[in-house]
Amino acid sequence: MEFTVPYRLHEIESPIPDFHENLRVVLLGTGSPRAYLNRSKAAALILAGHDAFLLDCGGAVVDQLLRAGMYPHRINDVFFTHHHSDHNSGFFDFFISSWRSHVGIVRGRSVPLRVYGPTSTRAVIGKMREGFEYDVSLRIGYNKSDAAAAEIVYTEQNSGVIYDKNGVKVTVFEVDHRPVQPALGYVFEYNGKKVVLSGDTRPVPAMVEHARNADLLIHDALQKDWLDAIAEANPDEAIQVRNPQKYHTTTLEAARIARDADVKKLVLTHLIPPPAPDAESEGAFVEGMDAIYPGPIVVARDLMVFDV
Repeated sequence: MEFTVPYRLHEIESPIPDFHENLRVVLLGTGSPRAYLNRSKAAALILAGHDAFLLDCGGAVVDQLLRAGMYPHRINDVFFTHHHSDHNSGFFDFFISSWRSHVGIVRGRSVPLRVYGPTSTRAVIGKMREGFEYDVSLRIGYNKSDAAAAEIVYTEQNSGVIYDKNGVKVTVFEVDHRPVQPALGYVFEYNGKKVVLSGDTRPVPAMVEHARNADLLIHDALQKDWLDAIAEANPDEAIQVRNPQKYHTTTLEAARIARDADVKKLVLTHLIPPPAPDAESEGAFVEGMDAIYPGPIVVARDLMVFDV
């Protein structure tokens, strides 16, 4: 007897293709630790060939993946730049969501999740994994979920090639996000194309070195004039506005990095404070950059797609 589900399951629309000839980057979250409408926390989806990678795992990452047309089950490799909460707080949801099957629609992850990052990664993510052991044990023991997929395989590395498979090479290098350390930038290379993602950092010489001739540089950015004005208007809370300037990159500094590295396109993300998603606000955010860097500058919005 044929069984018919008595209601229509709501599936995601326009699923991402299984194969990408070149690199594609989807910025899932372009915000900062503070909560803003239309700005999710830091995360990016990188697609190359048949592979899908997640860079950072900020809050709402699963929702953003689905909005981008990607079931989390397709991702077996997660890379972390560092372990501020806005870069890892969505890990629990991603771990469980990528594991659990949509029976009859999408098979859940059946292999251990591969996690890459700085040498602090096992300590931080390992504690998260311990924290939801109760949930995991129930899903294995009661729901009979695949036990192998409940495990994590860690690769901790602060510099050099951290991944090299199927024509995809990923290189990591140290950046300066103190007091958070270590913190990493990433270079993804595939089919002759090169994308560099800065993570969170002050300007560092290594960024210019690794971004040299990149097709795309995705860099964190703060608008110093805006932050200075906020600090002056709120002197009792000024330290909360001025301290981030000590471990992030200003818009003008990002322009100098892009110029010195001779990158083909610069994309600003992790925007502090984030401009409204309109041409006037974004134009004010990048004021003065075009006098330094002559190439195209994009102020990122959540779910923007870049084909390289």
